[in-house]
Amino acid sequence: MRKLFAGLAGLALIAAAAAWVLSAPRPLDETIISDLTGDAEAGRVIFLASGCSSCHRGGARDSDPLVLAGGRSFESDFGTFRAPNISPDPDHGIGTWTQSEFINAVMRGISPDGAHYYPAFPYTSYIRARPQDIADLYAYIMTLPADATPSEPHDLGFPFNIRRTVGLWKTLFLTDDWTVTGTLTEEEERGRYLAEALSHCAECHTPRNALGALDRDQWNMGAPNPSGRGRIPAIAGPDFNWSAFDVSAYLSSGLTPEFDVVGGSMADVVNNLRQLDKSENDAIAAYITRANE
Repeated sequence: MRKLFAGLAGLALIAAAAAWVLSAPRPLDETIISDLTGDAEAGRVIFLASGCSSCHRGGARDSDPLVLAGGRSFESDFGTFRAPNISPDPDHGIGTWTQSEFINAVMRGISPDGAHYYPAFPYTSYIRARPQDIADLYAYIMTLPADATPSEPHDLGFPFNIRRTVGLWKTLFLTDDWTVTGTLTEEEERGRYLAEALSHCAECHTPRNALGALDRDQWNMGAPNPSGRGRIPAIAGPDFNWSAFDVSAYLSSGLTPEFDVVGGSMADVVNNLRQLDKSENDAIAAYITRANE
C-alpha cells in the first residue's frame, strides 16, 4: 500500500511540475522588440483601430476618450472584469513600463512582473499584430494625459481568480493563426489584419466554448452578450447579407442599410473607426465580404 501511495504521490508531483511548466509566461523574443522605435503619429491610427479607449477610458460613458483611467466593468460567466488604468501615470498607470513590457502585455497577455492577464483583455487577437504597430501604440499612449485613478480589482470566484491557470488556458487556445485564409487581395489582407488583429471583431461577434475560447467554427456568426442581456449580431454566415458598401458605410457613419443608428458598445467602435481613412473601413468591409463567400 505504501508503494501505491508513493507512486500516486510521484505522479501527482510530475503532473504538478508539468502544469507549472505549461502555465509559464511565454514572452516575445526580446531581440524582436528591443530595437523598435515607436512613432506616436502612426500609433494614433493603431489606437483608434484597436479601440483602446472603448474599454480603458474612465468609468463613465461620456468620459474623455483620451484619459485612460480605466474602471469600466465587464460582466461574464466567470465573474466581473474591470479595465485597469493604462494612462501614463507612473503610480497607478503604465508610466514606468518599458516598450518591451508594453508589447508583451498587449501581444502575449503578460504583465511586467510576469503574471498572466485574463483574456478579457483581447491579446488573443492582438497576438496577430505587428510588433512595430504596438511599439507605435506605446509611443502614442505615452503622449496622453496621465491620471492617478487606482485600478479596481476584478471580481472573480475560485478557481478563476488563480492567474497561473490562465497559462494553461493559453497553452490550449492562444494562437496567432489567421482564421480567414486563402488567396486574398491586398485590400482583403489589410482588412483581415484590421478585423482579426487590431479591431478584434470576433471577440464580441463569435460565440465561446465552456472555457471562454472563441469557437472558430462559428466565426463572427453572432454570440450571447456576456452581460446576459440580449445577443451580439452576426456579421458572417446566413444571417448576414450586407454588401461591402453597407459595411463600410456603417463603420463610417453609424447607419445601417435600414437607416437605424448604431447603439450599445458598437457605438464606441464606430466612433473610433470613423476617424480612420475611408480606405481602412473599405478594407474591413472587403474582408467581411470575403469571409462570407
